[in-house]
Amino acid sequence: MAERLENAQRDWLAPNRYPILNSYVNVLSLEETVAAVEEIISRGVPTQHVVINASKVNLMEGDPRLREIVNACPLINADGASIVWVAKRFGVPLKERVTGIDLFLRLVELAAEKGYGIYLFGAKDEVVRVVKETFEERYPGIRIAGCRNGYFSKTDEPDIVADMAASGADMMFVAFSSPKKEYWVHEHLDKIGIPFVMGVGGSFDVVAGVTVRAPKWMQEHGLEWLYRFIQEPGRLWKRYIVGNARFVLLTLKYGKRMKGTASNG
Repeated sequence: MAERLENAQRDWLAPNRYPILNSYVNVLSLEETVAAVEEIISRGVPTQHVVINASKVNLMEGDPRLREIVNACPLINADGASIVWVAKRFGVPLKERVTGIDLFLRLVELAAEKGYGIYLFGAKDEVVRVVKETFEERYPGIRIAGCRNGYFSKTDEPDIVADMAASGADMMFVAFSSPKKEYWVHEHLDKIGIPFVMGVGGSFDVVAGVTVRAPKWMQEHGLEWLYRFIQEPGRLWKRYIVGNARFVLLTLKYGKRMKGTASNG
């Protein structure tokens, strides 16, 4: 079943797909991405969506299975300023980032407009409940088909998956960290049966006000990573200081094969 599902995903790819480093990226604006998501929902084939950034590229380099899962996704957006920088360096015509949280919030707005059902999965129970209440207050009448925290054991999974499958949701947002969310969604995608499933990392914490997003000017200049690092240097120094250096080395590694070969996929 999982193999058939992967083949069904491969039957459709979002437009303007280009190779970049050890992955791919769809050169799409936010609204073009939203249109692609609507097409995915219309098709009704359970589809996993991912975004890539420097951290994800680093993880993929050391984890061939994660790389396989990410690159099998029909729609891949550039979340990080680092990906925009690499694209510009090697001739991939990527004009803007489509960050995970911006896409998440725009798709929730779309769900309210179109009557799509959404399922919220992940984070602490008190956080996901606040996210649900926030969206219900912001968009009266929005159809939240399901809501569950991200703390569970392996024995809980059959009931969790059954609830998702019975929910009638059109979109599901999974607030786990990487690579857990990519592995979990891939493993259960066929049984969940929800057309569009997207990992959103720490976005629930932002919506619930647990963490604060960088000011707009830092977002526009690709400095969100610095803002997060300043907030939690003890936890994030390895990800951003060591990780950014590793990402630059990967750029050098893949640069020779990318130069002049970026082509529409």
